[in-house]
Amino acid sequence: QVQLVESGGGLVQPGGSLRLSCAASGRTFSSYAMGWFRQAPGKEREFVAARSWRGSSTYYADSVKGRFTIPRDNANNTVYLQMNSLKPEDTAVYYCAARINSGSYYYAHAYDYWGQGTQVTVSS
Repeated sequence: QVQLVESGGGLVQPGGSLRLSCAASGRTFSSYAMGWFRQAPGKEREFVAARSWRGSSTYYADSVKGRFTIPRDNANNTVYLQMNSLKPEDTAVYYCAARINSGSYYYAHAYDYWGQGTQVTVSS
């Protein structure tokens, strides 16, 4: 069993930055891939970013490429989502997810464990 707890959401002005954190517990953190997804009101959950279990490969949605990064700290069982140059369309509930087995990085159904989500609102 893996427990994931997100933090760091909030209200930010357009062009601003936020860093989300996802603390993991329960299994060897370094052995699974980590991803971030988001869901805006009335929309489906969508892929944002992911990092492989070795930490050497990263994957990003086109909409966030060049603005978001996904650092991970295996020593502290934490993955982050660094969000820069935020836009109003980035407003959503952000979820972190852990994938134990091999599979796609881009599809929510490939992930085994989910956090509770944290709200990010980009507005002036």
